[in-house]
Amino acid sequence: MYDIYQIVTDLTGALQHLADLTQNLLPQVGVGGEIEAKPANEIDAGKILRSSLVFLFGMSTVFGFVLAFAAKKFAVKVDPRVEQVMGCLAHAHCGACGYAGCEQYAVAVVNDPAVSPSLCTPAGEKAASKIAAITGKKAEILEPMYARVMCQGDVNKAKTRYKYEGVTDCRAAVIAGGGDKACVYGCLGYGTCEKACPFGAISMNEAGLPVVDEGKCTGCRKCEAACPKKVIEVLPASKRVLVTCHSRDKGPDTKKACQIGCIGCGICAKVCPFDAPKIDRNLSVINVEKCKVCGLCVAKCPTKAITDFIPARGKATVGDKCIGCGICAKVCPVNAASGEAKKRHTIDAGKCVGCGICTAKCPAQAIDGTFNAREVFAAAALKKAKAAEKAAEAKTSA
Repeated sequence: MYDIYQIVTDLTGALQHLADLTQNLLPQVGVGGEIEAKPANEIDAGKILRSSLVFLFGMSTVFGFVLAFAAKKFAVKVDPRVEQVMGCLAHAHCGACGYAGCEQYAVAVVNDPAVSPSLCTPAGEKAASKIAAITGKKAEILEPMYARVMCQGDVNKAKTRYKYEGVTDCRAAVIAGGGDKACVYGCLGYGTCEKACPFGAISMNEAGLPVVDEGKCTGCRKCEAACPKKVIEVLPASKRVLVTCHSRDKGPDTKKACQIGCIGCGICAKVCPFDAPKIDRNLSVINVEKCKVCGLCVAKCPTKAITDFIPARGKATVGDKCIGCGICAKVCPVNAASGEAKKRHTIDAGKCVGCGICTAKCPAQAIDGTFNAREVFAAAALKKAKAAEKAAEAKTSA
């Protein structure tokens, strides 16, 4: 290897030579100093150029060695698995994983045992399986998350305070007096969320409200962050009965501003068999943990402020396994189920709202056809298994 001290010595010599040449160019001042510079024709231009090149080469060489030494000395070792994980990600930099970018997530999932390999929702389950194999972790089955527009006040149902003629952007409209909608909580409809979505999952309809395509939505929360009115919420896919209104105004004031806003009447809370809705500051709020997506509140809401995101609900039907216990008739909130004891019961399809309560309560699992029948059975089986496991542990410890 080239001796760095020799390089410094050579560089010092070059600098000294350049200094000697400079003395021939400039007049010397002081006692005994020369008064006149040498004539230009006596200056060796080639020698000066060669000395300058030697000086520059010496400096670049020294700095090159210093930088190379520093790069080697302070180099940060990168786990090769990080690059492998990066190759599996969607590279959307959407933030759905909770990290600033894909590289940050890749580093975290490789180095932190607590970080799940399934957080990149845009990449899907296949990517999660590959990342799990690379990191030696177990891929989790995460529930899909979808953006929900919590406002139905379109141009036909909501009033405006003034005519906005500025930049077609919700954030710009908010600067102009908080927006033109009479309801200060409502969607402004200028498409900021549509522009923010990196997957093209949001489009504006003719009535001026955003529409979410669940087939494209990854739950990345870009639209949620971009909305200045906070009318977009990213929620679990299974939570499909929601109060799509954010108005905190009193009932009469809400009705003046919007035909379809929540007036806080409390009817939803009265009809819900699971105690999911509560009135909080003039607004009905559904506890998604308690909600069983039965849809009873949807049918009873007088202003239609509660939205059912289930495209079509199936009607309950009683199968051959029915033992005639009569539980379905007791729990049905719309009196659709009926029958004699110990005989097969029937369900009136005209009355049935497809809430699935009878399906969940049937001890013989003889009722099918409702939207969430399979989900209810799976949840019930899981709950039963956990209870049995806890009972076994308690018996063992005792």
